[in-house]
Amino acid sequence: MTTDALAASGSNIDWKRILFLSIGVILFLIVNFSPPWPDAVDPTGKLFTLTAEGKGALAIFLLAGTWWVFEVVPIGITSLTIGALQVLFMVRPAEEALKDFMTPSVLFIFASLVIGMVFTKTGLTKRLAYKMLTVVGERTSMIYLGCFVVTSALTHIMAHTAVAATMFPLLMTIYGMYTDDDRPTRFGKGLFMGMAFVAGAGSIVTLLGAARGAVALGFFKDIVGRDVSFFELTFYMFPIGWVMTFILWGFFMVFFKPEQDTIPGLREKAKKLGAAMGKITGTEILAASIIFGCIFIMSVKQFIPAIESLDKNGIILVSTILFFVFRILDIKDLESIPWNIILLFGGAMSIGFCLWETGAAEWLAINWLTMFQNSHWFVFVMSIAFFVMMMTNFIMNVAAIAISLPVALVIAPYLNVAPEVILFAALVTAGMPFLLLVGAAPNAIAYDSKQFTTGEFFLYGIPASVILMIIVGLAIPLWGLMGMPITLN
Repeated sequence: MTTDALAASGSNIDWKRILFLSIGVILFLIVNFSPPWPDAVDPTGKLFTLTAEGKGALAIFLLAGTWWVFEVVPIGITSLTIGALQVLFMVRPAEEALKDFMTPSVLFIFASLVIGMVFTKTGLTKRLAYKMLTVVGERTSMIYLGCFVVTSALTHIMAHTAVAATMFPLLMTIYGMYTDDDRPTRFGKGLFMGMAFVAGAGSIVTLLGAARGAVALGFFKDIVGRDVSFFELTFYMFPIGWVMTFILWGFFMVFFKPEQDTIPGLREKAKKLGAAMGKITGTEILAASIIFGCIFIMSVKQFIPAIESLDKNGIILVSTILFFVFRILDIKDLESIPWNIILLFGGAMSIGFCLWETGAAEWLAINWLTMFQNSHWFVFVMSIAFFVMMMTNFIMNVAAIAISLPVALVIAPYLNVAPEVILFAALVTAGMPFLLLVGAAPNAIAYDSKQFTTGEFFLYGIPASVILMIIVGLAIPLWGLMGMPITLN
């Protein structure tokens, strides 16, 4: 090889990628092979030992977090690494570590992505996009606002994953009218990242937005002995969810101010394109009937005893089956599904269950929360909210709630804190993981736009998470004014 060829090959080495690949591996090796760590001690004096398997789970957790943030390999491949390391280092058996890649929640995400494909293929997306643009007009700031408000509102009546899958193709159509260039733009970044963030903000308002609310209320009833009703949750969460929605609009207008203030002629163009599509077709009606029929059943089943036991994952998979039965989709569509995103959530589920089943997550929660057991009650509540916010970026928000809420509710009486404020503060931050794609399905769905990198998502998620914690701090006295008990006296 010539000197020039050697120099050229050397210049093509991605040293940044090698650095973060190595950091992930080094963190894994240091934690996994370190001596035993001290036990965690809860307020009652009970000891919680971090087993070798638990330490292995933390080691995998650190490697995956590093690789996901810096995207040193495709995000789906990082997820496969999570499964492989659990098996190779005997953290969990293969039948446990790998089955999590096809849990019901992963299949829910799969079915949600299929719904998004159907919206696009049938033309429903374009029809909805053109209608929205004729309403919001030509100002890009109003397009931001219109998209965010619709996203937030929809999460009040359907799961935020399904909302993201529904909104994604609509936003792709809107973005296609902004520019023909494939390169990312500030408007594109703000539009898609904003959709993901706002989907989380809206989903805290009702029990229909995500499963985390029902799980948290179940723990609360078991430990405290009191029911929190659907409407009580909405009463306290509504102002917080919508304040965050509008704050996030301002946030993205500051950090991702569109290159163009207006898109001249957009309203007229949208009207003409909408008119050119003609009347709604039979295929569009059939697709919409299947989609909204499934969404309606998922939304009302908890109010109808006869169908209450139906699982939402089975309901939404019926929609996928029907799309192929009625030939709305075909084998080419099945092959075009973004498996990178599905693998991402398979890995997120696997590491979440790994931390839970090995006791590593409980060990972390007890160590963190007992640090604040002698603090002022406000500091303690904020520490719970912060812990849940961080954990929900790495593992299922349901798991983050299940890990931290029972511990917090045990400690709360010692600090004269009412359990209600702990419950609601935890639910607010559990709904808004702004740092990692694995924190929520809308994050990963937005990533499929190719408008931003995982590093950018993490970077801008930091100030958004700071804003979220400030809002939680302000929400506590507001809830007191609204009638929620804050302290026990």
